Amino acid sequence: MKLFTCNANRPLAEKIAAYLNISLGDAEISRFSDGEIAVKYNENIRGTDVFIVQPTCAPSDNLMELLLMIDAASRASAKRITAVIPYFGYARQDRKDQPRVALSAKLVANMLSTAGTDRVLTMDLHSPSIQGFFDIPFDHLYSSAIFVDFIKSQALENPVVVCPDIGSVKRARAYANRLGTDIAIVDKKRTGPNAVESVTLIGSVDGRDVVLFDDMIDTAGTLCAAAALVKESGARRVLAACTHAILSGRSPQAIEASPMSAVVVSDTLYIPPEKLGGKIQVLSAGALFGEAIKRIHNEESISSLFDPT
Repeated sequence: MKLFTCNANRPLAEKIAAYLNISLGDAEISRFSDGEIAVKYNENIRGTDVFIVQPTCAPSDNLMELLLMIDAASRASAKRITAVIPYFGYARQDRKDQPRVALSAKLVANMLSTAGTDRVLTMDLHSPSIQGFFDIPFDHLYSSAIFVDFIKSQALENPVVVCPDIGSVKRARAYANRLGTDIAIVDKKRTGPNAVESVTLIGSVDGRDVVLFDDMIDTAGTLCAAAALVKESGARRVLAACTHAILSGRSPQAIEASPMSAVVVSDTLYIPPEKLGGKIQVLSAGALFGEAIKRIHNEESISSLFDPT
């Protein structure tokens, strides 16, 4: 087994390597004067089980780095190539719900397969149905293995899990089952990408501690609007757990100004220190990915890592 990383999130790759008690493989990613990406493995990988760590977040160079690393490994006769994608970008366009739009999630799936990927490992897809776009083995990890123990340690009073939109109901229900509580739903009306017109609360949060769960924080507009709504509806305390901290624009400032007392995220994406305010706490997914990689290499079960609920 050999573990390599591209440039998007080297700190997470180093934590995975530390969990596996191995060193990161020797590979280099350089650029020509016009910005074109070049990759090269500086060690023999013929016949090896290769794992390449790279979230496909913006800019698109991150996706291109991953594709080129996969292609180079395939041409170097690696036995098996697993793309370890902590954050699967381009996942928000997973269906043709408007005329003349791209199906980017399917396109990325095709590109990964064409490049030579034998297996994909990721966590908390924006839409679980994306797994159906692949004709290769696909392992999907869940952040509940990271967040549930933290939430339980917060000594919540009469907690309720709130999903900030209809699309995350199934995820919220799974968390509620593990926390032994019920759920409420925030129904939002979108006017466009990253734009929300109105929100409505379905369920009761009066006098209760609220935990908001979502797969990502981008502009934080949805999350902050949901937090404000539940607080206005009588919530005693509001916390949030979100897997992928994109934190674009002024989202860190919006979180700090919101009624949420804490927002816990994972390190599937590299988070610059200047984006970490007093409310944002980061839990590492390194051990979870490391264990999953070890089980893939040893041909062991991944699903047994998670509660059946």
